[in-house]
Amino acid sequence: MKFRASLAVFLLLALLAITGWSQTAQPQSPPDKAQTQTKTPTPGDQPQTPAGEGARSTSAKEQIISPKEAKELFRSVDEILKFASDDTGLPIDHEVKRRLADRKEVESYLQKGMKDDKDAKRLERSAVVLKKFGLLPRGFDLGPFLVAMLREQVAGYYDPKKKTVNILNWIDPEQQKPVLAHELTHALQDQSFSMLKWMKEAETEGDKKLDPTPADIDTDEESEAREAVVEGQAMVVMMDYALAPSGKTLLDMPQIGEALKQGMLDGPADSPTFRDAPIFLKEELTFPYRYGMDFTLELEKAGGKAQAFAGAFKDPPKTTREIMEPETYIAHEKLEPVKRIDFKKDLAGYDAFDIGAMGEFDVDVLVEQYAGRKEAEAIYPAWRGGYYFAGRVKGTKSGPLGVVYVSRWSSPAKAAEFGGVYAKSLAQRYQKRQGLGPDGKVAEDAPPADSWRTLRGRHAWMTEEGAVVIEVRGDSVLISESMDDETTKRIEGDFFGDVAEKK
Repeated sequence: MKFRASLAVFLLLALLAITGWSQTAQPQSPPDKAQTQTKTPTPGDQPQTPAGEGARSTSAKEQIISPKEAKELFRSVDEILKFASDDTGLPIDHEVKRRLADRKEVESYLQKGMKDDKDAKRLERSAVVLKKFGLLPRGFDLGPFLVAMLREQVAGYYDPKKKTVNILNWIDPEQQKPVLAHELTHALQDQSFSMLKWMKEAETEGDKKLDPTPADIDTDEESEAREAVVEGQAMVVMMDYALAPSGKTLLDMPQIGEALKQGMLDGPADSPTFRDAPIFLKEELTFPYRYGMDFTLELEKAGGKAQAFAGAFKDPPKTTREIMEPETYIAHEKLEPVKRIDFKKDLAGYDAFDIGAMGEFDVDVLVEQYAGRKEAEAIYPAWRGGYYFAGRVKGTKSGPLGVVYVSRWSSPAKAAEFGGVYAKSLAQRYQKRQGLGPDGKVAEDAPPADSWRTLRGRHAWMTEEGAVVIEVRGDSVLISESMDDETTKRIEGDFFGDVAEKK
């Protein structure tokens, strides 16, 4: 599903110092420090204290690092860059520019990224669809939330446009060193593979033109999969740096990675914006860090650092399934495409608002939202493909958004499980849910939508936003929401055809 606020930076969410790993491996400089070459800073390297800051000023909540501390951090950049290069096998092409940034600068940077016209429109479109699926509350204001959350969470960032690593002046210098290991990994990725160009290669046609097309389905998840490569590699290097004094790596101590991932989802106590976020946003915003880290480690186990780092850039994953289940990427799994409906003919009465893939990660979060974490873990690996169309009746710009969503599963049993979960979701998404009989009229004796454990066959309900139809045949599920009856039947006939239901 399309969702990403393209800030043109690779941010490290500051969910790290409180996640348990810091108690096991304090962020320290790596061993053999004397053997590394530390460059003498040139005048252009000197840290600049932000305007209005003294040698060490304080606010009600935080202290600002002193010029002396900042200068030491600047000197450590080259040493940490060498560590990151050794850890990844990515060469150092040139030194990395560095600068000190304060909160106002960071906030301005984030807001500027959000105000980009194309990104703002894409974000607005995504929010409408997410609300229709119930993954965001109806009144949720996504743009301002993201700015507030990122301002609260950011611990450092590398700017690929300016080729500069930004060191934050309100974070303790020792805590910033592992963060620098993370961000300098991005610098190395950029030097070897031109990050902006590499990420742009994954854009869908809809991203480029702002007009959704069925072609977007095939490439919709590539951007998210590539972001997981970028952030997952940086997470591994950061943890390897923190563990270096013990002579261990994250590959040697997977329990630290598990604690780190859980800490990311829980969020730190002093980050109320993130802790109060909807499940979808917590999962989505931490996905590239959590799953990307595991993806990198699995590739390292299978083929060493060459495959885990440079290899993943040269042959990037294309779906969230490959990230969440690295064995499918390693084995070059090829899934049969889900049958594509005739969008132009079947949906002739609707203007397309959004079209995209519903990937394995989208399914994971949707099931977690409505059935819990254990149910999600039991269902999402059975995903074998899916896509959606969202649109409104031609010539209208308001009113309920119509949605068609089709998916395929590893077995009829798993399709029926997912059908039951989706039926349960109606209770949380609509105030009115009246069962409809075969004649399309309200059936007073119809079982409630949320009573289904598994669901097979065709079932329909009337809501305040129109009819919802869930049809499960064999290993496939077709869902229609807020579409007119004629369109829904035309789509059903096109998608299922004369295929007999599997038992």
